[in-house]
Amino acid sequence: MTQLFRLPDAAEADPSVDAWFAAGEDELRRFAKPWFDRMRACGAEVRELLNDGHPTACVGDAAFGYVNAFTAHVNVGFFHGAELDDPAGLLEGSGKRMRHVKLRWGHPVDAAALNELIAAAYRDIRLRLGTEDGEEMKL
Repeated sequence: MTQLFRLPDAAEADPSVDAWFAAGEDELRRFAKPWFDRMRACGAEVRELLNDGHPTACVGDAAFGYVNAFTAHVNVGFFHGAELDDPAGLLEGSGKRMRHVKLRWGHPVDAAALNELIAAAYRDIRLRLGTEDGEEMKL
């Protein structure tokens, strides 16, 4: 079994995450926010924090997704993305575990496929934690 990336400082609502989205006049951060909000909405046990300077979503303390804004694009990333089913071919990257979806301002986003990747990443980390769908986690 793959070792999980644990972030014990993850909190139910981390004010630094909201501050990151509100920082300056960064339109790309605001472009990333709905995708992070989708991660937040996956379940009651989702926690968050800034990790390496960008918003990261966890199930409990196990990281499953993140967003980051760059100069010309946004990444919506998944810590175990290499193992996610991606029929739309959105995922990029060549690392051992992580993959991301690159979003560019003004380019169409396959919202249904990206929403499914977010949900799949959440389900995947729950399974890795030994929590079946429908069971409530003990935090």
